[in-house]
Amino acid sequence: MGWVGATAEWFGDPANWQGRRGVPALFVEHMGLTVASLGLACLVALPLAVWLGHIGKGGVLAVQIGNIGRAVPTLAILVILVLAPRPPFGLSVTSALVAFTLFAIPPIITNTYVGMREVDRGAVEAAQGMGMTAWQVLTRVELPLATPLLMTGVRLAAVQLVATVAIAAIAAFGGLGRIVTSGYANRDVGELVAGAIIIAVFALVIEVLMAVLTDRVDPAKRAVRRARARTRQAVAAGSGPTPAGAVTRS
Repeated sequence: MGWVGATAEWFGDPANWQGRRGVPALFVEHMGLTVASLGLACLVALPLAVWLGHIGKGGVLAVQIGNIGRAVPTLAILVILVLAPRPPFGLSVTSALVAFTLFAIPPIITNTYVGMREVDRGAVEAAQGMGMTAWQVLTRVELPLATPLLMTGVRLAAVQLVATVAIAAIAAFGGLGRIVTSGYANRDVGELVAGAIIIAVFALVIEVLMAVLTDRVDPAKRAVRRARARTRQAVAAGSGPTPAGAVTRS
């Protein structure tokens, strides 16, 4: 039986979908670690990048953080933190959260900073000329216009995290990576391929969901949708039935 048959057999085995080592339980662990790491990365990176972009300084810092984050292997950071002799690190969830949060920060901080700096300066100067405060310019002009690139950074971080969190299983943490490591350790090709497929599908689903979310929170696209909705309502109101007793002219 080839790897296709072995993979299909693994998916069809009810035992792989039950208990603490079943796919649903591992999915919950994987999702929890992904969401927590992404949330912490946004909490750290977004305010910093927005502020640096607003004041127009720190561009080199933002770019260098992005470059360093791409160069340093996440697995190496995870191993170093797991081997740390003192709490809160060691073989704890904190080690995994710190490693994956550091991994998610670079795309968020780089894209957010670039988005802030690419805001039309004419719009900013016009807002300042209208008497807006620095806070009003930031929240009403710069942030809405920077939202598409900001969300692109968050989307990239989310998709990359889904794939990278799988390595947590190497350090005895949970998640869908356990299926892959178990298949490798047992020389079970079906289990190995099944784990890779599940993680890939999960990443694709997150990609689609984040793309939809990006479209929903984009102020420009929201304005277009509202304008279209008002147009449809106006057309519907204009084409409604003529009230009883009304005089029509030919």
